[in-house]
Amino acid sequence: MKITELRSKSRKEILDEIEGCKRELFNLRFQWQSGELRNSSQYSKTRKDIARLNTILQEMELGINKHLYMKENSSK
Repeated sequence: MKITELRSKSRKEILDEIEGCKRELFNLRFQWQSGELRNSSQYSKTRKDIARLNTILQEMELGINKHLYMKENSSK
């Protein structure tokens, strides 16, 4: 996930994306415990994606980096 793509999404889309990542993380935990997980780096990538999404959501709520959202929304 690229940060510019994420910033162009709406609040609802970001919340849906967070929910999907959390489900994926849950499945990765089960795969790890059962020994089926092939790519162990996927776990940390998913955790970082969730943190990235939460950061963007927090920026939206606080009104931080409005100029980034305005540029991307006005270019469409």
